[in-house]
Amino acid sequence: MRLDKWLWAARFYKTRALAAEAVDGGKVHLNGQRSKPGKMVRIGSRLAINKNGLEWDIEVAVLPAQRRPASEAQTFYNEDPASRERRFNATAERRAARAATPLQTASKPNKRERRLIHRFKQDNS
Repeated sequence: MRLDKWLWAARFYKTRALAAEAVDGGKVHLNGQRSKPGKMVRIGSRLAINKNGLEWDIEVAVLPAQRRPASEAQTFYNEDPASRERRFNATAERRAARAATPLQTASKPNKRERRLIHRFKQDNS
């Protein structure tokens, strides 16, 4: 089965085009090496996937005939426990960083505040 098709069927990417683009961009390594989207994946192949700052180190367990629901797609591969732990830690760090930096404004300006902003900008120009 093609690498891009397997990544799409295992629901790592929403479309095959996005999967092929990730493989071409070096975000997916097959058995420790960069490869092309058409490279054949076999049961037991090792994949290293880097997506949005998260990393998966997995072993292919199933070659599906078609794309399946997400609950089934998780059975298509076996993830290393260390990889899973790194991913959960990275996610927790992102959440903590997001919670530590509050939003710039609570909401967009209301009508009165917009008028004041426009008035201020016109006076200074």
